[in-house]
Amino acid sequence: MKVPFIDLHREYSIIKPEILKSLEATLDSQHFILGENVKLFEKECANYLNAKHAISVASGTDALLLSLMALNIKHGDEVITTPFTFFATAGAIARLGAVPVFADINLRSYNIDPNSVESKITNKTKAILPVHLFGQSADMKSLIDLSMRYNLPIIEDACQAFGEKNK
Repeated sequence: MKVPFIDLHREYSIIKPEILKSLEATLDSQHFILGENVKLFEKECANYLNAKHAISVASGTDALLLSLMALNIKHGDEVITTPFTFFATAGAIARLGAVPVFADINLRSYNIDPNSVESKITNKTKAILPVHLFGQSADMKSLIDLSMRYNLPIIEDACQAFGEKNK
């Protein structure tokens, strides 16, 4: 008997009625952009994450791009990130003309290795962009220490670890 790695059909069947009800309400309202559902989603996310605000965007790629733009990352700047991620991470950096600088990963967690990050910091480094993977966060305590020491902002990509807390 073949055992699937993950049975999404089973998980979906549990929440299917709720999803269909919400989808039908959205279709009936004809408010596909912004509107009450988006406000509610953002409020629920902020509450779940214990954050003051949450702003939804069209994709994780857009979230990365907008975060980099908010930090005024531009042509020639360097952003240290992980090579073990979806291509959109480096793509968002490169789209602004900046240079993705790849730090090694921790072989136990597959998340970015703070020791490698520190070895990659130059005078062109403008940010650190860890990607939390497989439901586990990168070593944020060490990354925050680096951020403070070198005055570098951190952009966290938590798409695969939404709501995870560092232990």
